[in-house]
Amino acid sequence: MSSNLVQFVPFSSAVEAPFWHTLSTRKIDLYKLDDTSQSILGYYSVGYSIRSQHDTETNITMPARLYLGTGAFDTEATSFSHLPPFTYPSPGAIKNTNTIEEFKTLDKNALFKETAEQIWQDIISGAAVKDPYLLTRFILVTFADLKKYKYHYWFGFPALLTEPPWVIVNNDVKGIDEVWDSTEIKALRENYDKFRQTQSGSCTGFFLVKQLSNKEIAIGSLSEWDTFFDGCNDEERIVGFADPSSLPTNPGWPLRNFLVLLKRHWNVHKIKVICYREIPSKKDIINSRILTIEIPDTTIIPAVGWEKNMSGKLGPRTVDLAHMMDPIKLSDTSVDLNLKLMRWRIVPDLQLEKIRDTKCLLLGAGTLGCNVAKCLLGWGVRHITFVDNARVSFSNPVRQSLFFFEDCLEGGKPKARAAAENLKKIHPSVVSEGHEMSIPMPGHPITSESQVKADVEKLTRLIESHDVIFLLMDSRESRWLPTLLGANMRKLVINAALGFDTYVVMRHGVKDDSECQTTDSSDKTMPSVKQLGCYFCNDVVAPTDSLKDRTLDQQCTVTRPGLSAIASAYAVELMVSVLHHEKGPAAPADTNAEPTSHSELSASSPLGIIPHQMRGFLTHFNNMIIVGQAYERCTACSEVVLNEYNTKGFEFLKRVFDSPACLEEITGLTKLHQESEVAGDFDWDEDDTEL
Repeated sequence: MSSNLVQFVPFSSAVEAPFWHTLSTRKIDLYKLDDTSQSILGYYSVGYSIRSQHDTETNITMPARLYLGTGAFDTEATSFSHLPPFTYPSPGAIKNTNTIEEFKTLDKNALFKETAEQIWQDIISGAAVKDPYLLTRFILVTFADLKKYKYHYWFGFPALLTEPPWVIVNNDVKGIDEVWDSTEIKALRENYDKFRQTQSGSCTGFFLVKQLSNKEIAIGSLSEWDTFFDGCNDEERIVGFADPSSLPTNPGWPLRNFLVLLKRHWNVHKIKVICYREIPSKKDIINSRILTIEIPDTTIIPAVGWEKNMSGKLGPRTVDLAHMMDPIKLSDTSVDLNLKLMRWRIVPDLQLEKIRDTKCLLLGAGTLGCNVAKCLLGWGVRHITFVDNARVSFSNPVRQSLFFFEDCLEGGKPKARAAAENLKKIHPSVVSEGHEMSIPMPGHPITSESQVKADVEKLTRLIESHDVIFLLMDSRESRWLPTLLGANMRKLVINAALGFDTYVVMRHGVKDDSECQTTDSSDKTMPSVKQLGCYFCNDVVAPTDSLKDRTLDQQCTVTRPGLSAIASAYAVELMVSVLHHEKGPAAPADTNAEPTSHSELSASSPLGIIPHQMRGFLTHFNNMIIVGQAYERCTACSEVVLNEYNTKGFEFLKRVFDSPACLEEITGLTKLHQESEVAGDFDWDEDDTEL
């Protein structure tokens, strides 16, 4: 009796692009620096061949593929219902390293040996009898270069080796139609279909077969071995497996560990094997093979199964998906990557989704507006709206980072529109638009009531539809109306203003209805604050026309070039810190009590303290943090002004635009001025003065 060694067809990996995308997402959001092995689930199908387009008599055999798809990480789905039809599950583990150096130096053989040992233990314990899919365990070692969308990987498909090896009896591998007639073949196919429908997906890749006297074929699970083969002699026992190979004389890789199971668990010495192959669309299993394998008494020696690379050598593979990605999507995920890396070690509580979804309205598209917008992009903000009434001039591009020389030609583009367009060139996913309009101001009499009314209504809608309002204008009085509207709608208003070498960045206070605000600091010298003040709370006069009768240096914002970038960055960072406070815009103010370490920072925000006002001085490179209380006679945010606006609406605003002195009358500042003058005219009697 002649024989020949069994030659098995190894698995070839087939990783779908969505798998790499899912790995990237889980690495960034879930695993971070955790490089412990994670469970994944692959799948394979039975082997098949396709007819050559050039030679209709020639069949092209397809590789034995093990696939990783979109549901590879969905290992909790024990029913395997998420796998494609007519496929078989294969459990695996992925070890994703943090650096390319770690990927290269990792003891991969130790991981491979560990997986092979798991297979062996499943065989010894009988777990592989209950769930035969455990015989197809695999290991995947990866490094994901998330900046370049380049993935290095190496698959291992452990197969237990035996000494001596298995042999095919009589060198005989036959097509199923050479052994069985059409009735038996049909019965096998139909009963195997029923078996797949009634059994768990973990069982269907390996099964028992028995020929009955009436040419019927019985199918059973491995756990039924004793009862299924009761009364059968060795020649009558048949086992089958879903064979991923399509070669006529070579069975697929899963058979290797299956034979070890047969020998170890049932002490099988010779067994007839059906390599089950089908064409599901045609209900055709004519490509299936039948062979008899002799299994001598063997010794298990180290496993084999590392996949070869594209050059046919043992080594890892690389896939570069950057060219397959939509450039806009690539930009989007790259921006998110930089932010999500912060959550790995430094700020685990960072709420990036909340920042991304925050809608920001920038009133002013000049030096401050451009810098604020670009800083917002850096934080992942996706919705930025500009309001400005000026056009880009030749002096702007060098100081205002969203404009270019071309924007200045032919009288200049409207700043708001140009800023929005250029912002999209930087980050195409941003939702940005520009509105060319004037903000009505106190002390600037109305020339067209219909136009001013339309501007007020438009500004009101814009503030209402945004979450954070940045006041980035040139003049003091242009900040009054948005301050009033922001206070009335309880919006987070961030104010930034520049001098030559000084700046102020502040957030407007929002009343906390739950309790009175107090400073959250150990500095006992700071007074309690019921509500933080706004930009106008330190004034004792109403805002008026500051643009009239100004010299050239007063008409332009003359500042040191670096000042705007500093103030803009502080404004955005202040917004992000406030968003992380549980009270949001109503967050109490911290002071500048300096911590000795990062761990001693205020608990107000995971990013540190949340101040009320920051006043900087470039002359000394100094920064002061100030807390200011809301002023009951404030011309912008006091209750009396808000009540006047809510009851009289545009009529009240019209009075203010024409004559801002009415604000002083309403708030009582006029009376305060009069009392101050009386006190100044009082004559003291020196004889009655006590020292």
